[in-house]
Amino acid sequence: MFAAAIALSGCVGQEKQGNEAAPSAVSGPVGLTLKGVSLSPRSFQAADFTDFLEKAKQAGKALEWAGDWNELGAAQGGPAVVAELAPANGLAPVVEAQFFTQSTGRLLRPLDDATRQAYKESAAAFAEKYKPAYLAFGIEVNILYEKSPSDFEEFAAFYGGVYDTVKAASPDTKVFTVFQLEKMKGLGGGLFGGENNSSKAEWFLLDRFPKTDLVAFTTYPGLVFKSPSEIPADYYSEIKSHTAKPVAFTEIGWHSAASPAGWESSESEQAEFVDVFFNLAGGLDAKLLVWSFLYDQKTAEPFNSMGLWRGDGAAKQAWDKWVKAG
Repeated sequence: MFAAAIALSGCVGQEKQGNEAAPSAVSGPVGLTLKGVSLSPRSFQAADFTDFLEKAKQAGKALEWAGDWNELGAAQGGPAVVAELAPANGLAPVVEAQFFTQSTGRLLRPLDDATRQAYKESAAAFAEKYKPAYLAFGIEVNILYEKSPSDFEEFAAFYGGVYDTVKAASPDTKVFTVFQLEKMKGLGGGLFGGENNSSKAEWFLLDRFPKTDLVAFTTYPGLVFKSPSEIPADYYSEIKSHTAKPVAFTEIGWHSAASPAGWESSESEQAEFVDVFFNLAGGLDAKLLVWSFLYDQKTAEPFNSMGLWRGDGAAKQAWDKWVKAG
């Protein structure tokens, strides 16, 4: 969770070496299930970035960037780098544009007329230029509903126009928004700090986005359950009772550190979760599966130990599980 933690685009413009030509069509077999990882190298030094790309190709066929919507208009920002480097390396680009901060629910900038126009224009221009395989607007938008219902409603009304504009520019691009699965289920206990209450489920919010090519979620059950074995058998299959549209998971994670207190995990437990996830989600025929981090990142606990590789360059047990799964 929180995709803002993987908005690592500020330093990647220098890594575009030799990839100035944008792809002319959607890259990646978007009709099939794609696995992948987010843009999360050990560092953005040349050697580490090259290492990341090689491992990303082993991890699957998708590469994801997530960050500030305004960066869609940057010539050398993270979205452009992923849109160019992904197809050059046989990967489908997944780009997620965010407009609020999940931890606070605060908009990055007011959704006034000027901002909406700028957002729509940058989305259309990006889609026209790069024809990305997947393009999302809004990350964990049900959290915005919890923290600022009026801002959520304003975005939901705006999103339909963005969808139409992007599809006009790139008809084959899969356009969608992203929900936080645990919160959709009413699971606000554990490390979320609240309570688990199914009466507070938020599935009804799916109806606010009729124009979507995928129903996408982030999922971090380790924030609610202390062991993968505690995850209910219908945890993922339940989604089918709320939508008939194709499903995607744009962030999947389980931490591997022996902390925080009371929620200690391990590398073996993280590996166990990979097995459990593919077992429980197998019947969904999900079109996109993205593990949040390839390498451990310097971000908030417990997300800082969710990488498939440690920061010291050693693979975790979950890496081999992920590569072979599916």
